[in-house]
Formats: sequence, C-alpha cells, structure tokens
Amino acid sequence: MRPHVLLISLPHSMGGKAQIKHDKPMCVIIWEYQVKAERVIEFERIYASNGVWAELFRKEEGYLGTQLLRDSNHSQRYITMDRWVSSQAYNSFQAKWQDEYKALDERCKDLTDSESFLGTFSSAHPGG
Repeated sequence: MRPHVLLISLPHSMGGKAQIKHDKPMCVIIWEYQVKAERVIEFERIYASNGVWAELFRKEEGYLGTQLLRDSNHSQRYITMDRWVSSQAYNSFQAKWQDEYKALDERCKDLTDSESFLGTFSSAHPGG
C-alpha cells in the first residue's frame, strides 16, 4: 500500500514555504460540541490534548493524539479531532475500553447542550 501524505503549508507570516509532512495512513474521529457557558473551563480541561479523554485514549497503542478547536465566532462551539493509526485501532480501543468510555461519557454529559458525531475520516492523497 502506498503511504498517504498530508502536507500543510504555513502562511507567509509564519515563515512562508515551511511544510509539515505526515506520511502514514491515519483515521480521524471528529465530534462537535455546544458547551454550556458556565462549564467551558471544565470542558476544555477534560477534552484538551492532555485531558482526561486523551489519557483514556492513550491506553491503546494506535492512538496518535487529540486536538481541541474552538470556533472563533461562537465561543461555546468546539470540535475535537482524535487521531488514530487506523479505524481498526480505534475499533480495538472501543472494544477494550468500552466501560471506561461510557463512564467518562456519562460524567461529561452535563458539560454540553449538544454533541454531534461528525464522522470518521481517513487520510486522503492525490492519485489514489
């Protein structure tokens, strides 16, 4: 299988032509959250790249990391991107750690007004 390559070009203000290269297949799980105003600080602590969710995900070998993004125009809207080496690694995590996952999910349900699963995405590259 040909490796997938993801190149990110940095804007000129950040040094111009520098690029970040990711040359391995990857699976990304994306969620959107509408966070309660009074729970934003707690939400950010739990969902951050070094937060409680990431600690749980790190128990599985195929976990690559989490990124928490806040909408610049809607301060209570967030996206999480959980990166895995493959969908199989994520499915393995779900099978092994489902009880802990459900318990943490239950603990976090009062932090948000809504949460939406946006999808499971895989690396794409030009030319197949």
